[in-house]
Amino acid sequence: MPKITPFKAVKPTRAIVGLVAARPYQSYTIDERESRMAYNPFSFLHIVNPGYKYDQEVTGEERYKLVKNRYLEFKEDGIFIQDKKPSFYVYKIVNRHKQEFSGIVAATSAEDYENDIIKKHEDTIAKREETFKSYLQTVGFNAEPVLLTYPDNAIIANIIKETQKEHAEFEFTMTYRDTHCLWKIDDDDTIATIQNEFEKMKTIYIADGHHRSASSYLLHKDEKAKNPNHNGNESYNFFMSYLIPESDLVIHEFNRLITDLNGLSKEAFLIQLDASYRIENRGQIPYKPAKPHHFSMYLDGEFYSLYLRKTAYEFKTALDQLDAQILYKTVLQSILGINDLRHDNRISYVNGQHDMVTIKSGVDSGEYVVGFGMCPSNVEQMKQIADEGLTMPPKSTYILPKLRSGITIYEY
Repeated sequence: MPKITPFKAVKPTRAIVGLVAARPYQSYTIDERESRMAYNPFSFLHIVNPGYKYDQEVTGEERYKLVKNRYLEFKEDGIFIQDKKPSFYVYKIVNRHKQEFSGIVAATSAEDYENDIIKKHEDTIAKREETFKSYLQTVGFNAEPVLLTYPDNAIIANIIKETQKEHAEFEFTMTYRDTHCLWKIDDDDTIATIQNEFEKMKTIYIADGHHRSASSYLLHKDEKAKNPNHNGNESYNFFMSYLIPESDLVIHEFNRLITDLNGLSKEAFLIQLDASYRIENRGQIPYKPAKPHHFSMYLDGEFYSLYLRKTAYEFKTALDQLDAQILYKTVLQSILGINDLRHDNRISYVNGQHDMVTIKSGVDSGEYVVGFGMCPSNVEQMKQIADEGLTMPPKSTYILPKLRSGITIYEY
């Protein structure tokens, strides 16, 4: 049964919260980061990019120590304040497409991750797990929650709805026109009700944040082993999460762009493709698939529809049903020779919020030779794959909402 607990969040002060919150560090170009830090002294980017203060790049343990120093300075200057009582937080995001997401920020159990109560659908890289674990141990806080999803629950939904009738702790809109609101739940009875409802659930699922979850679990193991007085209530036993109902989760696909045809001519490539697909040339008319196991392709100035020949492909597991896996097994690996989807520099990814014109532009520019589009997967597929102990190929899902760093902070 999932265990969640309230915590004393560190939060930006209401007056400047919109200036503090930032997208994940890696999502900015170097020029974007430099510009935002130059004109906004309150940006959370000053904490995670501490070398900016000294006009130099710092890495490794030295960077981690400076991150901690910048964070402490933000607290000392009153930019961040900590709640006095452990609380849950109702957090709502309304993006520029008018999609609305409402859920609860809470501390979730690292042991639930270990015991497969919090389930994953992606593989993680051990080196990245260790790196982020070391980061957490040094800086002593986490500022970006893991995105978890749970079965729709009427009682929790009503609590979220009623909470949002009150005045929010803060509300702000980012430059990308996403509006963020936060409410605090510190009533003991309401907290107990939320915890009890989650304890009735069999499992919850990681939607986004697999490496953060794994690293938090490694931190838990390390700190538990070092503490002779471990009692299970220490902060390292939990990690910060944003839990939203399954019906709120939005999943887009990642489309694929490939730099070459693995030495094949266009004609030879199409002939090999014909073994697995019914192929129709649609000329200049952009085609976006509307059904599972249908794919779009843009090659040499023309769009194609590809319909999987089911007699040529065997469905044994939930993973076999996933379009990203089908494309990988029948085209990317077997014809184009791309085995490592994570590291092969012949393949790039475009999230499905962009239309097929983006694929066309990439190929027409000469940077790529062929592009593929597919239908997005759904929550049930994600859950089935996780339940079977399998993992999706890299870049199988582009999941919304995308969270901001620095809105709520969990200290270890």
